[in-house]
Amino acid sequence: MVQAPGRVFNFSAGPGVMPVEVLEQARDEIMNWQGAGMSVMEMSHRGKAFMKIAEEAESSLRKLAGIPDSYKVLFLQGGASLQFTMVPMNFLRGTADYAVTGEWGKKAVKPGVPGTVNVVWDGKESNYDRAPSYGSLKLTPGADYFHFTLNETIQGVDYMADPDLTGTTVVCDMSSNILSRPIDISKYDLIYAGAQKNCGPAGATIVIVRESLLDRVPSGLPPMLDYKVQAENGWMLNTP
Repeated sequence: MVQAPGRVFNFSAGPGVMPVEVLEQARDEIMNWQGAGMSVMEMSHRGKAFMKIAEEAESSLRKLAGIPDSYKVLFLQGGASLQFTMVPMNFLRGTADYAVTGEWGKKAVKPGVPGTVNVVWDGKESNYDRAPSYGSLKLTPGADYFHFTLNETIQGVDYMADPDLTGTTVVCDMSSNILSRPIDISKYDLIYAGAQKNCGPAGATIVIVRESLLDRVPSGLPPMLDYKVQAENGWMLNTP
C-alpha cells in the first residue's frame, strides 16, 4: 500500500489505515455514486442502487473469506461490543465457555447473563502474554458455545490457527485479524468482527453465522438484537 504525502499508517488498536485508492474513490463518488445523482448516504436502502452495493459487498466478502452458502452474512451496527451482548442473548441458555486472552475477551465475558459463563482459561497471571492451545482447554460438556478472541489488538496475542473442536459450537471475535490470513470457516459457527481494522469504516460490523445455528434463537427477542430476524430481513431491518 502506497500512502499519499502527509498521511501516516495508523496501526493503533482502533480504526486502522485504509487504502488511499479506496478513500479517493469514496471522495470522487460522494456527490454522485456511479451516475445515481446522489451519494450513497442519500439514497434509499431499498432502491436498486443500494441493493447492488449490498449484494456486491456480500459477494466480495464470501469470495475473499471462502464463506459457504450454509452460512449467513450480516452487516450490522454497534461494533463488536454489541455482539458481546447479542451472542449470549441469542444462544446462552445454560452454560457457555469463554477463554480470556486480553482486554476484549474480558469485555466479552461481562454480558453473559441470564446463563452462566464459565471462564475456561484466563491469561491474567502472565499479563495476557499468550494464548492457550485448543487442546489444553477443558470445555464444559454440553455447553451452549465456546467463545474466544482470535487476536487481541491491545496485547497482540494470537492463536495463529483455526480451532479444531469437534462437537463444540464455536463463537469467535475476529475483529482485529479478519481477512488478514486464510481461515477455514467450517471450524466456526459464528464469527463477528468490527470492520474498522481490515475491511471498512468504524461502525460497520460483520457477522458470519452458520444458518443451522439460527434455529436455536428463541422467539421474543428485541428484533434488532435477534440474529434470526436480522437474517430473515437480509440484515436491513433498519436503515444500514
